[in-house]
Amino acid sequence: MNLAHWTVTNTIKNITRVLCRIDEEPLQQVPRHGPLILVCNHINFLEVPLMYSHLQPRPITGFAKAETWDSRWMGALFDLWGAIPLHRGEADTAALRRGLQALDAGKIVAITPEGTRSGDGRLRRGHPGIVTLALHSGAPLLPLVYYGNEAFRHNIRRLRRTEFHIRTGRPFRIEPATEPVTRLVRQQITDEIMYLLAELLPPEYRGAYSDLSAATRYHIRYL
Repeated sequence: MNLAHWTVTNTIKNITRVLCRIDEEPLQQVPRHGPLILVCNHINFLEVPLMYSHLQPRPITGFAKAETWDSRWMGALFDLWGAIPLHRGEADTAALRRGLQALDAGKIVAITPEGTRSGDGRLRRGHPGIVTLALHSGAPLLPLVYYGNEAFRHNIRRLRRTEFHIRTGRPFRIEPATEPVTRLVRQQITDEIMYLLAELLPPEYRGAYSDLSAATRYHIRYL
């Protein structure tokens, strides 16, 4: 870890601790070694700097929309952190290849199946890119959610700290059944993963996955 990385990351970590009251204990459940796909929800900008800095020194990367690099400062920060640019709305094989390489190197790869910020914290429908990454890598997955940070802008205007809640689930692998992994099957697997996130969230945040009775586990194998 170079000096610039250490300085920037620790500065951001300390800033987030001032601005937020962070429920850090669940992060101890994130394995310290070996490849891992960290499956998360996505509410706003706060999660990436907070999660990256608080999971150090664990090597971690993740996918970020390619448009992030349009900003000179954000592009420089994400380059420092080794983020993977992702061109949304297309089959970005270069991004997939970099994700697989990171897992081969024993890193955490964070992915948000919703593909965009919800803003209000309610889950949106997941996209099946995560299934391709999981099946090609064979890496274990860990569901992790956060909530409370949707109130950050409201709180900061009133000089209040934001409650940043974190919850983790059980690690698992995806094991497809004997049927071909068609687009429909990939979406079914994605929805099974999203229901794992929904179960960790309070009911008001479950959004598109509010009906937990509809959840299936056909392709989920707990570790």
